[in-house]
Amino acid sequence: MSTFSQPALQTEAAPASARATSLGMPGLHLPLLALAFVFFALHFLHLSADFPNFSRWMDWSKYTDEGWYGDAAIRLYQLGHWDLAGDFNPAVALPVWPLLEAILFRFTGVSLVAERALTVSVFGGILIAGWLLIARRNARRTLFSAETLPASAAVAFLALNPFCFVFTRIGILEPLLIFDTLLALLVAQCARVPHPAPAFPAVLRQNLRVIAALGMLIPIMILTKTTGLFLVPAVAWMLFASLEYRPRVFLAVAAPVCALACALWLAYFLLLVRPHYLLDYRYLFSANAYTGITRDNWLSVIGWSIHGIAWMGRAIAVAAVAATVFALIQPRRLLAHPIIPTLILWATGYTAFLAYHNNLQPRYYLVVAVPLTLLLPVVVADLVFARLHGPIVRRAAAGASVLLAATILVPDAHETLHFLRHPQYTYLSAARQIAAYIEKAHREDPAHSTLVLSISGSDLSLMTGLHSICDDFGTAELADRARRYNPGWDVSWNLIEDDKMDALTPAFHVERVATFPAMDDQDRNQLILYRLDPVEVHPPLHRAPIRRSPTRVGQQPSPMQLEH
Repeated sequence: MSTFSQPALQTEAAPASARATSLGMPGLHLPLLALAFVFFALHFLHLSADFPNFSRWMDWSKYTDEGWYGDAAIRLYQLGHWDLAGDFNPAVALPVWPLLEAILFRFTGVSLVAERALTVSVFGGILIAGWLLIARRNARRTLFSAETLPASAAVAFLALNPFCFVFTRIGILEPLLIFDTLLALLVAQCARVPHPAPAFPAVLRQNLRVIAALGMLIPIMILTKTTGLFLVPAVAWMLFASLEYRPRVFLAVAAPVCALACALWLAYFLLLVRPHYLLDYRYLFSANAYTGITRDNWLSVIGWSIHGIAWMGRAIAVAAVAATVFALIQPRRLLAHPIIPTLILWATGYTAFLAYHNNLQPRYYLVVAVPLTLLLPVVVADLVFARLHGPIVRRAAAGASVLLAATILVPDAHETLHFLRHPQYTYLSAARQIAAYIEKAHREDPAHSTLVLSISGSDLSLMTGLHSICDDFGTAELADRARRYNPGWDVSWNLIEDDKMDALTPAFHVERVATFPAMDDQDRNQLILYRLDPVEVHPPLHRAPIRRSPTRVGQQPSPMQLEH
């Protein structure tokens, strides 16, 4: 038998699923799969459109993150090298996504549409991996049978969900982190205990490919996004359950997995980061090294962290949280359903990190929304129906389940289709007008630099090909970077902040030349183009007191501020 064949788990869930399929619902799995496929295909429409304006998700990633975290790939194509000394180089600590983009750009060139097609394809991988994870949760199940109804319902919920729609169509790190985690869970699900005698050498031989795959996937998760570390406990639990909850067998497999994962990560750090890019590596963590929790606000922070789950949609959030609570009050039954505690560990572990970090941006909750969405139909099928007896009761429960699914799917489909029917291109249009203005000025004055200085400069580079550096983050002071790279233009949202103006004015004449409406936030709804002309004589740079940046990397107002 192959190492990656289905493990022999406890199979108490099988009768529950059989009951579910006998309630007049055996034919629903195929329509749900078809619906999920259609809506997934719709994700590829209007890929260059703005993140939906005036949506309920005010997330500043739509202004910056696509460029920031793909900057290494953009620069590799534009400049021949991926880093820029003194500037913001997050790829040092987060290399997986820009590496994928670099491979893509090798064939397509720097392209917003290609980059977003890549992230939508990753979402397709999430749907497939999520479906497989649930459909294979029991050895008695046959793929594409009626018993896969919970898996089909879960991917339909994900594919139609407008929250998933908007955040899996922009090039951020969260979708790839989710996909990595699902792959790791699928691999852990395939671990087996050799019988009749699980001796140490036999355990290793039987699970050699599982060990190798997990040993590579765990550092990939962490190098995709460092917060992937908080998802490792969920992977560990799935591995433990697949090894029949035997501590010694689990340690025999987990120890080499940890050793290989640590060795690969250390090799990356010691051979590449430490000798060449340690400053950039440390900078990313220093920019995020804080927690907003204090003795005075910890209760409200925890409350708002849980409240943030509602970003995924109130109906499905309430249902998923209720399913989680229902599962937790049956601890003895959870051992028979390893996928349920695995998904709970995933969701609660990441929510706990968000509470600690207290930076409750909607996009971060994508990593919580996916496991909760997968969890809901599994709990209904494997725990709720298992407690029901009698055909009338089971049919009533089946009707209630269909009604719940319709309550979630119909409004979600309507909102997602609304976004598709009304695409807007204000950001892309503004970026292209800025590029056209700069190109025209360059034709008139070829000696003037075309380099753009902007917090959204990497997004502008992705959309138009303009070369840029960041005016907000970097290992060198803004004044030093500006003097070193001599930008000819500044692009700011609504205004140049005082600390940035203080850094620029000793070396440049700053002239506002054009305004371009874009996006919807009242604080970021106009891109202002400034021309930077070097002063004739450079006086000593005035070192203004270092001021805290208005936003840290990826930070935005908390839901508490948005509510008020």
